[in-house]
Amino acid sequence: MEIIIRHQEDRDFPRIAEMFEYQDLAENTSQIPYNHSDHWKELFQSRSNESVQLVAEVNGKVAGHLGIRMSSKPRKKHVATFGISVHPDFQGQGVGSRLVDEMIQLCDHWLNIVRIELGVFTENKHAIALYKKYGFEIEGTARFDCFRRGQYGSTYQMARIRPDLLSSIENP
Repeated sequence: MEIIIRHQEDRDFPRIAEMFEYQDLAENTSQIPYNHSDHWKELFQSRSNESVQLVAEVNGKVAGHLGIRMSSKPRKKHVATFGISVHPDFQGQGVGSRLVDEMIQLCDHWLNIVRIELGVFTENKHAIALYKKYGFEIEGTARFDCFRRGQYGSTYQMARIRPDLLSSIENP
């Protein structure tokens, strides 16, 4: 299966909206179910220099989406956060890995990002394993910081520090 990673285009918004119609996918994000497709267009159509939107495409279909948001704060321009979603039909087939790998390549080699951070639900074992595979570490737990399925939940705060800089600090 060939996975093509490319920049998001306007034609992708209906397919991205379709992904979030799956409750299992929506509940592992900070989004709520049943958002209108215009919501996704507004959310992901940023044309600023502070974000990059990637799409994973398989056989002409949107299989996943990853958005990187760089900090606009002058003293945190080296920090980025991201959100990722993989269409349920393509989960477990390497789409998430390809998206995360491409994000890391962009951050390390083009965007001058030193720290990539995110929050992930503590019970989302597949996502946690994916992030750890790429060097993300759990830095803490935010308890009761989300509400889904009628219950409060917690997230791990994870981050990846660019390895070349981290090793230079630890081994002067």
